[in-house]
Amino acid sequence: MGYTIIFLDNVLEKDLPSLPKTVRKRVIKAINERLTVDPINLGKALDHSLKGYKGLRVGDYRVLYYAETLKYEVTIVTIGHRDTIYKKAKKILNIH
Repeated sequence: MGYTIIFLDNVLEKDLPSLPKTVRKRVIKAINERLTVDPINLGKALDHSLKGYKGLRVGDYRVLYYAETLKYEVTIVTIGHRDTIYKKAKKILNIH
């Protein structure tokens, strides 16, 4: 049974459209091919204030997500460049 992908509104409205076209294609491919199959073992577990979330590396970009194993759902929180993604995630999640 594969995982269902859920995107937060900010991902669909801001994150994906702002990515360069080639990067956007690679990110979507990674989400569809990797996170639908095994989101628990593929992503890097985050720590500190982002504990419980995971990050999937796609070149210089990261897909931050949360996996619900009992529901077989993956919620994509944000997507962006590795230099700014963690600060951006904290703002979206209202973590200080």
